[in-house]
Amino acid sequence: MNFCTRWLYLLSVALLLAFTVPPGFASESQWLEIDSPHFSVITDAGEKRGREVAVRFEQMRAVFSNLMTKANVNIPIPLQIVAFRNGKELRQVVPLWHGKPIQVAGLFQGGQDRCFIMLDMSVENPWTVVFHEYAHQLMNGNLTAQVDPWFEEGFAEYFSSIEVDGKQARVGRIPDYDYQILQQQAMMKVSDLLRVQHNSATYNESGDHRTIFYAESSMIVHYLYDNQLLPKLATYFTLKVDRGVPVDDAIQQSFGMSGAQFDKELRNYVSSGRFKYYAIASPADIVKSNYTAKPLTQLDSSAVIADIHLHSPDYHEKAVSEFQEILKADPNNAAAARGLGYAYLQARNFEGAAEYFKRASQEDSKDPRIHYYSALLMSREGSFTNGSDLPEEVKELETAISLDPGFADAYTLLAFAQARFGDTQKGLASMQKAVSLNPRNEQYRFNLAQMYLNAQHPDQAIAILQPLSRSSDQAIAIRASLSLNQAREFKQSTEGARPQATSAQLPRAAPNQVNDDALIESARIEKDVARQDTSPAEPDRSPIQFLKGTVLSVDCSSDPAAVLVISSGKKSWTMRVKDSKHVLIVGADSFSCSWRQQKVAINYRQTADAAGTVVSIEIE
Repeated sequence: MNFCTRWLYLLSVALLLAFTVPPGFASESQWLEIDSPHFSVITDAGEKRGREVAVRFEQMRAVFSNLMTKANVNIPIPLQIVAFRNGKELRQVVPLWHGKPIQVAGLFQGGQDRCFIMLDMSVENPWTVVFHEYAHQLMNGNLTAQVDPWFEEGFAEYFSSIEVDGKQARVGRIPDYDYQILQQQAMMKVSDLLRVQHNSATYNESGDHRTIFYAESSMIVHYLYDNQLLPKLATYFTLKVDRGVPVDDAIQQSFGMSGAQFDKELRNYVSSGRFKYYAIASPADIVKSNYTAKPLTQLDSSAVIADIHLHSPDYHEKAVSEFQEILKADPNNAAAARGLGYAYLQARNFEGAAEYFKRASQEDSKDPRIHYYSALLMSREGSFTNGSDLPEEVKELETAISLDPGFADAYTLLAFAQARFGDTQKGLASMQKAVSLNPRNEQYRFNLAQMYLNAQHPDQAIAILQPLSRSSDQAIAIRASLSLNQAREFKQSTEGARPQATSAQLPRAAPNQVNDDALIESARIEKDVARQDTSPAEPDRSPIQFLKGTVLSVDCSSDPAAVLVISSGKKSWTMRVKDSKHVLIVGADSFSCSWRQQKVAINYRQTADAAGTVVSIEIE
């Protein structure tokens, strides 16, 4: 599961509402910030309810740690919990459907720099949905292997059922509605369910199929737990994901039964209505009286709402105006200055971003996000300068990490800064740390592979790139496949001989991007290995071909060379521009690194399947 904005609701039914939220509603009630050892809760539901929220999350964290003996219970992206006193307030931040807010009891909103969990404290049980998403975050911090959507969702559902009272914690209860769904609807064949991927219609489209998929995935995980079959999953995923064994064969080899037998076993399990749950003593060290509580001003609470809006596609523009209004009332509001600076950074208004990050830092020098954003700004500006800000960028990132040692993306950006500084080993160590904090982030693992290539360690790179080349993310799979070929070629060229420092110029990795540039970052492809040769180059006499398509992304990290990813028909093409400053352009004054969704016609020479070298570009 990626860190894009997502939402789940209990029965997967979107209910349209016939009203809108009045502006400025957040300022009409008293807001508090409750700090527990591992969580921050912002609420207007009162101190007692705020402490209850913090306790619930501390309990789930402790239960997860007890059940998963070697688990990393820290999540790799800073988390903010916001508990609204009623549904009317929550609706000012929920996703829109046809311009109207949907009805939810709770939701999760992800991002590269910040995640939000939001609750409606007026409903009887707001926990299930958000605990499901919190379980995903815990899974991201622990699983290193690539797994399929059915296990991700089933695992999250399993742990979202945690119940805690004064004496014990219980996990493993199957919700009644799962039974009802699977008894009323036709169950999927297990082998079909196990084939569902992140880009499958079943996983993405609302309706009965998606509802059945979630309920049955949850039931399979319960069945595996209850029958002590969970250890066999490692074998299954090794066969299916790593080796590409067909699903039916992987089921037979892993679980000792055919797909049809698995269907029968699962139906019998569902029909029995019996399940096991695991009980452990309630964590003894969770004492809510030790949590600190402090009031927030109306402007500070409004800044929290604006920050949520900034991370939501439905409210992004609204967030900018909200931050501006807060700063009119209080020019020194650090949270609003930080948020507006980040909005300007996303819009590539570097001058505006720098102004507001500076103002935010002067007001709150202990905020790790301010230091991270400042470094991110320097890394972006470094694409257009000589990198003179590099020492300051490293300093800002080290400060951000000292304030939040679990901030995975700060380590990623630090790794690239250190590599640009010429300290390959430090860069590798920082990138390894980012991967250890968020092991299932494929972009991090790809970046690590590129750093291994830069350090001339092709074996380590190949080990990472092989599974990535089979990723369900097409852009990652394409990039990994290309880099895997480069790594193998480099390894073959150096086998039996000690590689010389000048024998190859290895691909230069590019730093991970923030949310608004996710399309660029997801399609970034490092430049090809260019072997030095003192002999005159033979002119390329291969035929020139023609292609029309849409530019999805442009990678200018290897200036003056560039790489275009172009969608044409059902294919994604990788087109390399040897010199972006002198390539022939028709219909534009110059080559642009910011082309997105741009219609083009390309003359090119083909170098591989769906890859070529650009001769000319016509902008349509």
